[in-house]
Amino acid sequence: MPAQRVRAGDKRLINCGAVDVNQLMPLKYTWAWEHYQNALSNHWVPSEVPMARDIETWRTGRLSDAERLMVMRNLGFFATAESLVANNAVLAIFRFVTNAECRQYLLRQAFEEAVHTHAFHYIVQSLGLDEGEVFNMYREVPAIGAKDEFEMELTADVLRPDFDTGTPEGAQRFLDNLIGYYVIMEGIFFYSGFAMVLSLHSRNRMTGIGEQFQYILRDETIHLNFGVDLINGIREENPEVWTPAFQRRTAERIDRAVLLEAAYARDALPGGVLGLSPEAFDAYVRHVADRRLERIGLPAAYRAPNPFPWMSETIDLPKEKNFFESRVTEYRSNATLRWE
Repeated sequence: MPAQRVRAGDKRLINCGAVDVNQLMPLKYTWAWEHYQNALSNHWVPSEVPMARDIETWRTGRLSDAERLMVMRNLGFFATAESLVANNAVLAIFRFVTNAECRQYLLRQAFEEAVHTHAFHYIVQSLGLDEGEVFNMYREVPAIGAKDEFEMELTADVLRPDFDTGTPEGAQRFLDNLIGYYVIMEGIFFYSGFAMVLSLHSRNRMTGIGEQFQYILRDETIHLNFGVDLINGIREENPEVWTPAFQRRTAERIDRAVLLEAAYARDALPGGVLGLSPEAFDAYVRHVADRRLERIGLPAAYRAPNPFPWMSETIDLPKEKNFFESRVTEYRSNATLRWE
């Protein structure tokens, strides 16, 4: 007797026993496929962004000490944070998301995380920075280490060999992980760094780094949108896990993240830089956190105004350049300019 064909209605985001292969068709979660297609339209390669002007600006002392510290702290955080996100997507999330169209997006996200890590390596090499200093900041700068440790706490249980999502408790721990990485790491922790570097870019400084951060921001915006849809889809399919106690725990965890990010902003901007102050970033983080809370069905907690409205415009800007229609050799020769 032939096996019964899989129907779209048989699919589930987690704990699906009806599909034993990565069966894409028929599509059920069209939002996941749309996120995958949106990601493809933002394809970019770090090494084809010209860095000559950044090299000149960095080497000739045109940045203040405060601006240089801000850039270094950003590179130090993102260099390891992107690796944490990649490991979690491949080793934890992919393992327990049983839907093929979501897995298709996760494969694309994993590639993008590799591109982002490549970007920070490319920036460090272009500017001639001490690689050990940048890539070990999570061990040496407490404000960075605290954020990374916070995220790794959320991965520990999910990476255990005996972990499963088949119980309400297991599904809740998996949601903890998803909220920790998509809503907090990519949706809150990353956005202060984006604002810092893009503020330099808006003043025509470090434009190569700024351009790469614009592309990373667009990638991360899609990651966040996918993660929110995945979280909301799981709680809709498994309403028993979205208890009042779990919601309170989630809100408390996001509040802890806001405090960690505010501490990071004070470390990166101890005296402020041309209108960017720790106080402004404190308000910005709270504003962003409210938007994240609301998107997963929780009430806003802070009611803080947005001190950086230009960030929304930056996210919405269309791509201005197709690297594959440009002369790659020119980009590479400029980017590898040597300063004696």
